[in-house]
Amino acid sequence: MVGPMGSGKSTLGAALAARLGLGFVDVDACIVAMAGMSIPDIFATEGEAGFRDREAQALADALAHQPAVVATGGGAVLRQANRDAMQAVGCVVYLHVSTQEQLRRIEGDRNRPLLDSDAPAQRLAELQSQREPLYRQIANLVIDTSVQTPEQLAAALVLRLHALKDPHA
Repeated sequence: MVGPMGSGKSTLGAALAARLGLGFVDVDACIVAMAGMSIPDIFATEGEAGFRDREAQALADALAHQPAVVATGGGAVLRQANRDAMQAVGCVVYLHVSTQEQLRRIEGDRNRPLLDSDAPAQRLAELQSQREPLYRQIANLVIDTSVQTPEQLAAALVLRLHALKDPHA
């Protein structure tokens, strides 16, 4: 699963994995566990480049343990090698979310170093304009997560994934 922060990758990913009877891997959680420090601390000590290196390794590890539903970080698509790896191993689902809903979901979350800004809405728009083409480029499916609950979305996504596997079903 790819998409911006607050799109529901972790929440929907866990719900989808449960419905499919698969494991679930949250790449950001793996990074935190392997580093032994929070994402803001990684950014503070290693910068974004250090975080992206850790992210690439955690993503490669997650993709090597299939089958599973994998929730990537919002910026995982920035590296071509990450995009290639995701496309090579399975179906990539882009979770799109409205900016208003995204802001509502992440309000007060201090674990978002890229939003350490006086204008978070503007920063989200900048990130989205940079990343949106990359999300769409690698996506097999696009789903809007702005309105429905994670359970509703997981049910719909299961049907869409089965239709992708067997288009005549």
